Amino acid sequence: MKLLNLLILSLNALPALALKWPAKPLRHDVVVERRSTGQQFKTPEIRDRASRFLTDKTEKFAVNGSGIPEVDFDIGESYAGLLPISDDPEESRKLFFWFFPSTAETTPEEVTIWLNGGPGCSSLSGLLTENGPFTWEAGTLSPVQNPYSWTNLTNMLWVEQPVGVGYSQGVPNITNEVELAAEFRGFYKSFVDTFDTKNWKTYVTGESYAGYYVPYIADGFISANDTEYFNLAGISINDPIIGDDTVQQQVVILPFVEFWQNLMYLNQTFLTDVRELQAACNYSAYLDKYFTFPPPQGPFPVLPDPYDTDDYACDLFDIFYAAILEVNPCFNIYHITETCPHPYSQLGIVNTGDYSPPGSTIYFNRTDVKKALHAPLDSNWLQCTDINVFGNGNSSSRASDASVGPANSGVLQRVIEFTNNTIIGSGDLDMLLSTNGTLFAIQNMTWNGAQGLSNYPVTPLYAPYHPEYNGGALAGAGIQGVWTHERGLTFYTARLAGHELPGYTPGVAYRMLEILLGKVDDFSSIQSFTTQKGNFTG
Repeated sequence: MKLLNLLILSLNALPALALKWPAKPLRHDVVVERRSTGQQFKTPEIRDRASRFLTDKTEKFAVNGSGIPEVDFDIGESYAGLLPISDDPEESRKLFFWFFPSTAETTPEEVTIWLNGGPGCSSLSGLLTENGPFTWEAGTLSPVQNPYSWTNLTNMLWVEQPVGVGYSQGVPNITNEVELAAEFRGFYKSFVDTFDTKNWKTYVTGESYAGYYVPYIADGFISANDTEYFNLAGISINDPIIGDDTVQQQVVILPFVEFWQNLMYLNQTFLTDVRELQAACNYSAYLDKYFTFPPPQGPFPVLPDPYDTDDYACDLFDIFYAAILEVNPCFNIYHITETCPHPYSQLGIVNTGDYSPPGSTIYFNRTDVKKALHAPLDSNWLQCTDINVFGNGNSSSRASDASVGPANSGVLQRVIEFTNNTIIGSGDLDMLLSTNGTLFAIQNMTWNGAQGLSNYPVTPLYAPYHPEYNGGALAGAGIQGVWTHERGLTFYTARLAGHELPGYTPGVAYRMLEILLGKVDDFSSIQSFTTQKGNFTG
């Protein structure tokens, strides 16, 4: 299956995974120290407090935190709506955003952006099921508070982009990621002017096809050479597409399935046949020669794409996927431990196997939700749009550097070398974009004077222990994966995470964000979460 086509189907069901500790973030009765503009942000469950964000320019975007449909608690201060992609008065295209000031007692002068992928999928899906202030996980009855909300640590901005996604307005006309970055840069300038965040540090994060979005947008920030508006401080991407389709997906799929065979339960005759194909397609020899630590020097040769050559015998990913579905008809390539039944997601159907019960509605397409978020009432919100967000372009007609992936076009290298604060993560239970596939792409990349990683990641990754008393929001602790760091790039894994890493292992993602923001040294640190009171040893 063509990788970009699969990514458009992303964001399947997520289990309810998070936790609640007795820490600052959920204290809705505190007075938050902010540089006052003289106005007060008021919601029924939060005491009056001065907000540096509530101004004449932002008042029209203010969201009533106690008026979110189906949410029976106050989500706090936030702002949502549409902003233009340029300051041209004739520009009618706009991107939709939902902005949450941090609940930290002192407002950090930074903004962290989250982007989902697709291309064409809404970042509100990440907010609702991964790292937002409230979560509504697939298969659960109602939303719950998310103690692992990234707003605990930083000011968070979820953006639906490019034009054509979610509530965004206008007709898509970009044809490649360079143009996408320029479009986003125009939007972000509008945001900075509206919320008065000039010179603030900016971190860009995301997952899946955001493996393209994030590096290209970050590179666009760098090329703007304007820290007043685009003060890039670091990036983070998990389960990203960053390299060549065939290498990142086809070459590594047999070893992936063999490693998890106890879950796949494929018969040995089938496995023997596929092993013969692996050798005949030159995947075995390629893997042996190039997937080494450190890697052979120089660009790796490009393998034929089964879809370009019509050699579907070498499309091992589809071959495996079809076989696994025979064994487990509810198999989820985004999180391989799932079995029947399919849980229902409030985000709506994206994959053909998603379950939608009679009378169900898509949460963000409800009129009451649109009203609460200042979204266009006539919009037809879909988790992943059914239109081509690249206008007249497509994956084969984009700029040549975009077609080879940011890891091999020079884009990701420039971002690493500029920030020396780049973090790439992978959920080990993700079959679509597996850990070794991502590592393979990294081994074919040169940055800060050397190519690839010198050693396979083996250092244990630690997520702090914590008290728990909310059964609707849980997260694991202790050793959760492995990690490594070389020359400004950190790579980590979460063994029990699928494609949507912050949703499956929120504790690991929370620790990652602390590292990205400079609050914690690295994944070997055993200190408590920076928002957690006291220590807890489990």
